[in-house]
Amino acid sequence: MNPWVRILCFALLAIETSLPARPPNVIFILADDLGYGDIGPFGQKLIKTPNLDRMAAEGTRYVQSYTGATVCAPSRCSLMTGLHNGHATIRGNREIKPEGQQPMPADTFTVAHLFKKAGYATGAAGKWGLGYPGSTSTPDKMGFDFFFGYNCQLLAHNYYPDHLWRNNERIELDGKTYSHDLIAGEALEFIRRNRTQPFFLYAAFTIPHSKLQIPDLGPYGNEPWPENLKTIAAMITRLDRDVGRILALVKELGLDENTLVFFASDNGAVWRDELFNHSGPLRGYKRDMYEGGIRSPTIARWPGHISKGATSDQVWAFWDFLPTMGELVGVKPPAGLDGISVLPALLGRRKISHPPLYYEFHERGFHQAARMGEWKAVRLGTKEPIQLYDLPQDPSETTDVAASHPDVVAQFDKFLKEARTDTPVWPINESPRGGKSSQKAKQSSPK
Repeated sequence: MNPWVRILCFALLAIETSLPARPPNVIFILADDLGYGDIGPFGQKLIKTPNLDRMAAEGTRYVQSYTGATVCAPSRCSLMTGLHNGHATIRGNREIKPEGQQPMPADTFTVAHLFKKAGYATGAAGKWGLGYPGSTSTPDKMGFDFFFGYNCQLLAHNYYPDHLWRNNERIELDGKTYSHDLIAGEALEFIRRNRTQPFFLYAAFTIPHSKLQIPDLGPYGNEPWPENLKTIAAMITRLDRDVGRILALVKELGLDENTLVFFASDNGAVWRDELFNHSGPLRGYKRDMYEGGIRSPTIARWPGHISKGATSDQVWAFWDFLPTMGELVGVKPPAGLDGISVLPALLGRRKISHPPLYYEFHERGFHQAARMGEWKAVRLGTKEPIQLYDLPQDPSETTDVAASHPDVVAQFDKFLKEARTDTPVWPINESPRGGKSSQKAKQSSPK
């Protein structure tokens, strides 16, 4: 459809929904391995995040927002495609040597495709992790006009790489330049270039994923903390700095009231020191099926449309992003998605009754989790008993109440079997790929 016709259709939709006549710009800032308790708006006391603090004061915190998965690649796949772990084509981290990961099929429809259908410019900066150079699912084949960053999430462990990618061009580097700074700069330039038209920016920053590398320790140089903790804090504060730069640029360009900005993390915290309490009140970390592994510290800001200084307990997950954006820009999403539009809740109009959430994880055997209403189930293997938690009464998942609620357990048992489709690429395997339980580990593996 002609972009001007699309904008006219959006204007007609706006009359009915109180949305602005021009489609809003959308920026989705995704942190990498940031814990639920790693930023000020979600309880962090020691790591400075003034820009995220301000973003929350000017927007809404979503305290029951969920990631796409408990590790990187499947989480990003859910965000892009509107499918949860039981139906998505990427359900785990799988490397393709020498550079890249398991790709998505060529006919995959992504949220970037949806924005393109609405006449948007689309850009991605940061970590892709959903294919390899030349594969069926490089960013340009998945709906993005522009990409700059790491194609491969394994290479993204190093913040001083010898190359990055601009679209399909390999950009040689000197190995002495901090990659995050380059990526943040490219994200800002994308906004500047497209300020006169609607745009979607996916800013998939790599901080605070390992390795622990930073050009300087910023305000933490003189803290009486171990060096690694100073570095973690400095990385998160540097991330916060660039959230602030994005918000400042949007305001400088006169786009503030017509730009919807999201901030979220792709999965739970990778770091487990006691000083920072990375998961806040939640149990678990990255690679866990507990809330600390899959709940995201999510903020949304859109002046005049999203409530200021508010806290929402609306349940929603990454796979809701695509259908929500579809309703926002007036493009019908494809059939068969797991996600639903939560736009009315996002705009503070009404709470949405959400379908059950489903997760699976393949790196320690076959682990599953689900949420139905206020109940949460975890099963660490098909032969293991289902653990049951009452989240309002026990948000830290300390007390398994399965024995007291056999009827609820039976519902989850049925759902865990029916919520997924079998795939030869991600078979159910009861033998873990190695590694100790993260409940005992001091630090997760870096991927």
